[in-house]
Amino acid sequence: MTDRIASLRAQCGGPRDGALLRATLANALLAGNDTASAIAELRRALEFDPDYSAAWKQLGKILIESGDSVAAIDAYQHGIAAAQRRGDKQAEKEMTVFLRRLASR
Repeated sequence: MTDRIASLRAQCGGPRDGALLRATLANALLAGNDTASAIAELRRALEFDPDYSAAWKQLGKILIESGDSVAAIDAYQHGIAAAQRRGDKQAEKEMTVFLRRLASR
């Protein structure tokens, strides 16, 4: 797993750097139980593409798991807006459900 993370990190800052690379790196970091770095990479992915609804959804999920409900709510709200702008109805529905669950806690 560390080889994969190293390979992905080596591409950061280069011509292939972007939202997808950063989200892929975040998933690899999660698999290696590096939650803080995964959150940071998802935030970088969203700097490249603020309308990347899958990254918002993943960020919200990780934030919930790490105990930061306030930040998760913010991520889901941004993610729902991004999904609406992109017409991504499925992501919008999923994040709306996750947001309702958080609000009912």
